Amino acid sequence: MQKYIYTILICGVLFCTGACRKYVEIAPVNTRVLEKTPDYQSLMYNTTTFDRSYYAPAFAGDDIGTDDIRWQNIQNVVPGNLYTWSAKIYGATEEDTDWRALYEQLYLCNTIVSDVMKSKGGTEAQKQGILSAALVHRAFIYFTLVNLYGKQYDAATAATDPGVPLVLEPRFFTDLTRASVQEVYSQIKADLNQALPGLPDLPDFNSNPSKAAAYGIMARVCLHTREFAEAERNADLTLALKSTLIDLKTYAASPIGFPTRNLNPEEILLKKLTQVPLSFPMSADAISMFSTTDLRYQLFTVDGITLFSPTFNTRAFTRNLVGNEGSFTGPNVPEMMLIKAECEARAGNAGVAVGILNDLRTKRFRTADYVALTATDATDALHKVIDERKREFLGRGFRWFDQRRLSKDAGFVSTVTRSYRGVTYTLEPGSNKYVFPIGDKYILLNPEIIQNPR
Repeated sequence: MQKYIYTILICGVLFCTGACRKYVEIAPVNTRVLEKTPDYQSLMYNTTTFDRSYYAPAFAGDDIGTDDIRWQNIQNVVPGNLYTWSAKIYGATEEDTDWRALYEQLYLCNTIVSDVMKSKGGTEAQKQGILSAALVHRAFIYFTLVNLYGKQYDAATAATDPGVPLVLEPRFFTDLTRASVQEVYSQIKADLNQALPGLPDLPDFNSNPSKAAAYGIMARVCLHTREFAEAERNADLTLALKSTLIDLKTYAASPIGFPTRNLNPEEILLKKLTQVPLSFPMSADAISMFSTTDLRYQLFTVDGITLFSPTFNTRAFTRNLVGNEGSFTGPNVPEMMLIKAECEARAGNAGVAVGILNDLRTKRFRTADYVALTATDATDALHKVIDERKREFLGRGFRWFDQRRLSKDAGFVSTVTRSYRGVTYTLEPGSNKYVFPIGDKYILLNPEIIQNPR
């Protein structure tokens, strides 16, 4: 049976990058064939494709939500399904936005990994750099995929929990049996370790991979696998290369001049939400997390009633208030600081953990408004770290991933209840609903792909 995973016309994708790979012996007339090293570099510079990360977690996490029927009534079917953790998100013939975008990127990465070292016209160092960049992107792609469509990593069950199809070559037809969660994570780590020698310490542009990006992704990976010492080690390696924070006091009076995405000093590898709504309504829990003197609250949120028509009666999160071109989801400096702080708290070092929090938070308040945090013990410090993640990563989908992984820690994740268009929905910690269903379209074409239970 023919197995289809790339539900796009790949030539159309490659034309967008200025090059086209044809699987024939003779190049078609007027078609650019991947042959020279710069052709592969052009693929890597296709930021329109590679900066997309995910969409679904942004609507599913407990940091957004409102009972206001005006907001609910303007939602399309897919956002509504994501918001209510439905058994099916997409219709039987619809493309899954995240699956499609990520496997589209994966095809390009696999093409580069398979062929760039045989390309013409470049030095070995140039080829190795392009290969390493593709491996970093592939690692990020698979980390995202396995955390959308696979269970949260658990060392006791990861070897048997179904992950996602592990496709490592640029084939249109291949077996798509789901690899285990453990196999996917092992591949992610292998890609990052293989990539490191060929990467620059820092990129020319933050949309391009670097050693800092590879270490940053590894820190995130190890946080999810609960290898906390390794997570902290990689966070430290990242911060040794890049540790700049934006001081929001600079923009307290006016957001004019706030760094655009390519100049944002906090972003280590630029990734963003696949689709970016104008705004997200903040849940009551998210609103309660903020002091009104917090500059993140002042700069990035606004009353929904004044935002746009139709209005909704709750606070809204929107990075567009400062012209920041969407919500970023790649590894970043605040994330590395918070990973380090979490690992220190888990190691029992409450004072160190809170000290890192204060280093971050002093850049998020006016000096006169800031009161330093303290912690009574390591557990209190860990709670404060998780609370800070809620504030710092509001509207980016990070909270969904945190809800998944923190289900392993008693007292950190509660049952979420939502009313949507007159119906009440609940999400319990550890629920199967924390794993998104795979689109029916893909299972119909590839029967070996087993659907996730709901």
